[in-house]
Amino acid sequence: MTTTTYRQIHSQEKAIPGTWRYKRIKWGIFSVGVSVFAQLYNYQPLLSEITDYFHVTPTQSSYLVSASTLGMAIGLLLFAFIADRFTRKEIMVFSLVTSTILTIGSIWVEHFPVLININLIKGMCISGVSAVTLAYLAEEIDSKNIGLAISFYLAGNTFGGMFGRLVAAFISGWLGWQMAVLSIGIISAIIAVVFYIYFPNSKFFEPQKLNFTDKLDQMKSIFQNKKILAMYVVAICLMGSFVSVYNFLGFKLAAAPFNLPHYLIALIFLMYAFGIFSNMVAGSLSDRFSAKRILFIALTLLLIGIIAMSTTSLVIVITGLVIFTMAFFSGHTIASKVVTTMAGKAKSSATALYWLFYYLGSSILGSSTGVFVNKANWSGYFITLTLLSILAIAATYISTRKTN
Repeated sequence: MTTTTYRQIHSQEKAIPGTWRYKRIKWGIFSVGVSVFAQLYNYQPLLSEITDYFHVTPTQSSYLVSASTLGMAIGLLLFAFIADRFTRKEIMVFSLVTSTILTIGSIWVEHFPVLININLIKGMCISGVSAVTLAYLAEEIDSKNIGLAISFYLAGNTFGGMFGRLVAAFISGWLGWQMAVLSIGIISAIIAVVFYIYFPNSKFFEPQKLNFTDKLDQMKSIFQNKKILAMYVVAICLMGSFVSVYNFLGFKLAAAPFNLPHYLIALIFLMYAFGIFSNMVAGSLSDRFSAKRILFIALTLLLIGIIAMSTTSLVIVITGLVIFTMAFFSGHTIASKVVTTMAGKAKSSATALYWLFYYLGSSILGSSTGVFVNKANWSGYFITLTLLSILAIAATYISTRKTN
């Protein structure tokens, strides 16, 4: 039976709101997002403690986060070629189980380089979820309700990132980083078991062999498109700046003149709630106004937020963080949409490469900017972030100068 015939037979069975299948998919996708992003960034609020425990610099401690996101980038590229050879649920279960094993296993590691390598592999495993989830939703959910389902997945991503950081930050403050990581691992294990039991198998997808030549030709055409490449620069600058701020701002708040305790510093991750709100606003506005205008506004706000965070007033710093966080999520939403619009028939390849550069920005800039933090050179640190935001604005002009 061909895939086309298979789809036609089941064309009336796609999940719609109110059905038990739709509810399973919706909450399953949400929980997957929670697990993936809680594990991906679970070391970010622990960097200060990791610095002391392993006797490394702040920059070196941030390699744990960079290793995870670098693994994510590598894994996404690999899964772009092999994901269609397996069922969607098989890929997602593989990602959940292997990442959970690595998360729990990492608490017994006593050598910092080994911990970095474990995080790299974990990032590669986790990427399977991101590689197939959107495709699963497009295949299994009724076309009129896909948007709501996708928003649930993205909400799970954002909530998972916020929840994982908060749990890890609070537990580490009292019980140590190992117990913090173990708590995330236990939560992820529970999610993996429940997901395996209750999440529906695909009805509208059959594994198939992929034509590697066609995929390579698509990617070649993308690298010849200067406008799409410019938007990849935006992705690098956005994610690099975002991860850098959430990696290192805690070091600034823990030092003079702020001297904040760990449980108050942990609350900065509540700013992710503003990210959920700004995602929805940006998505709504993008249907009414040009992507160019919205992206320029978002990147300008990003710059304003960076400048505000460079001050020595706690109120202004926190306000700047709110503005910066909302600008990041809005900018990311619009940038990814612009890439999809420009890619034509190469949407899947262009999106995969967008995520690749997105996570490369996290890996490279998220750690390298820490060289200023090592020397408490906060002026140099925020100047670097300012230059990145200006570069993103310039790249946006190049990418959208002929679009309305």
